[in-house]
Amino acid sequence: MLTIEAALQQAQSEGLDLVEVNPMAKPPVCKIMDYGKFKYEEKKKASEAKKKQVVVHLKEVKLRPKTEEHDYEFKVRNVKRFLEEGNKARVTIMFRGREITHKELGSAILDDVVKDVKEIGIVEQQPRMEGRQMFMILAPNPKVAQRARDLARQQAAAAAAAKGEAVKPEGGAVAGPAAPQPPGPPASAEAPPPQGGTK
Repeated sequence: MLTIEAALQQAQSEGLDLVEVNPMAKPPVCKIMDYGKFKYEEKKKASEAKKKQVVVHLKEVKLRPKTEEHDYEFKVRNVKRFLEEGNKARVTIMFRGREITHKELGSAILDDVVKDVKEIGIVEQQPRMEGRQMFMILAPNPKVAQRARDLARQQAAAAAAAKGEAVKPEGGAVAGPAAPQPPGPPASAEAPPPQGGTK
């Protein structure tokens, strides 16, 4: 174990930096390294971790106590799609006027939604009133959520690969303006003779 002075002297003699990598240790752990490279690697790791994160959105579907059957089915299809994509769904029943006196109608609709999505969704937050609205929050079940995460990661990897191919065409050269050619004999002097006779 070196003293700080000795470690600094060794780092300077090697043209490197003395970097504290674990300040919580007793004594703190330092390494002799290129600090610029260290920061670049840390940034790269953080960027990779961010790419692997799957963002979950909360999508809302609004219904009325008197929602007609075809409208209800359309809204439930949307809820299923949200859950299959790995997102959460807030299902809201909006009461107008005297409808607020029939909260049981809203509860019945929410119960129907739960039954219709039971294969892929679970109730994360039980129905509750908020002003003139009753709502609940549904989340994808663990199996569906994992499938959605895997699909999102595959799509992110494919997008990154496609982006890399667009930047680096075959041969690894970066696409850009052509480099100036050195002076030399005209291209026609090197070209093979044309096939057939001239007209």
